[in-house]
Amino acid sequence: MINIDRIRAETPAAARLAYLHNAGAALMPAPVVAAMKEHIDLESEIGGYAAADRECDRLDAVYGSVARLLNAAPDEIALVENATVAWQMAFYALPFRKGDRILTAEAEYAANYVAFLQIAKRTGATIDVVPSDASGELDIEALERMIDARVKLIAITWVPTNGGLVNPAAAVGKIARAHSIPYLLDACQAVGQMAVDVEAIGCDMLSATGRKFLRGPRGTGFLYVRRSLLQQLEPPMIDHFAAPWVSRDEYRLRDDARRFETWENNYAARLGLGAAVDYALDIGMGPIEQRCRLLADRLRSGLASIRGITIRDLGRTPGAIVSFTMEGHEADAVVRSAAAASITIGASDPSSTRIDAEIRALPPLVRASPHYYNTEAEIDRLIDHLASLAPR
Repeated sequence: MINIDRIRAETPAAARLAYLHNAGAALMPAPVVAAMKEHIDLESEIGGYAAADRECDRLDAVYGSVARLLNAAPDEIALVENATVAWQMAFYALPFRKGDRILTAEAEYAANYVAFLQIAKRTGATIDVVPSDASGELDIEALERMIDARVKLIAITWVPTNGGLVNPAAAVGKIARAHSIPYLLDACQAVGQMAVDVEAIGCDMLSATGRKFLRGPRGTGFLYVRRSLLQQLEPPMIDHFAAPWVSRDEYRLRDDARRFETWENNYAARLGLGAAVDYALDIGMGPIEQRCRLLADRLRSGLASIRGITIRDLGRTPGAIVSFTMEGHEADAVVRSAAAASITIGASDPSSTRIDAEIRALPPLVRASPHYYNTEAEIDRLIDHLASLAPR
């Protein structure tokens, strides 16, 4: 059981807002904020270098916390500025040449797809989109049929930015492993919302952010790279932390995933990330996932009863991102109207998932994303507010 009263007490804004925008940036709990403030205060008192030296054990412990969250080893974790940097460091470390194939999904995120396009332009590699099945999930049988010797990467977004979809990440992992194809998983919207086990999934690389469902600070992210692949990858850019300068004409890459990091970073934010991970682990990812789905299902059920609302979610077991349109109301107008009623939701533009949006002819969508600290009453507030906007 989740102690909602305690968690809401540690989330002060919950007393004045129905905050349902966790797919954008979740509310940080008090221990996360405290960890960051304490380190900033320490830096102001003794200087940044001395503060980092004093807190070196706590800073190093963040790797272990992230590793526990993912069922990985600490040396397989790199801490970076955001999920995009994490994903890019992995993707651009892979060698591509003319004729190589990258397989991805219809709902792939824009930041990733433009990187595919750049590599295709540079190298002559090709991008092949795996079709979706009838439910909207990546079609596993189609993926299997598309495998050949030219496939050099499978890269998908596990939980896309809209549509409620949860792609079959572990089923993709089985195929990738069976064919010895590197598998890069964007888990930006999954981490913090659901249990993530890289061994069960079978991915070789995984990127995520701190600011979304993990409830960490902005400007934080991390990358997992499986140890067996790590030694084969040279980061697209390095500094003397990632690769110490060992002689006049030689550098030597680190043996661990920190080869994907640089020397300078935001230590206060890093401690905030560690506090967020520990906070989630203390609650338990199983209970968190269960409550997220319960609240999202309650919201979908309520929206289905409102005239003029079309739910745009996909998949057999949608997650905690609820996307919809409202007849006669632009998405941004719905977001502004909710904000005036102290309900925070968001919107998603078709350009974020262009292929999926074009296939389904999607306009901008309203996006509500509940989290475990939300209450049933807050879900009902949003439903009631939207009902008041609906035509009579």
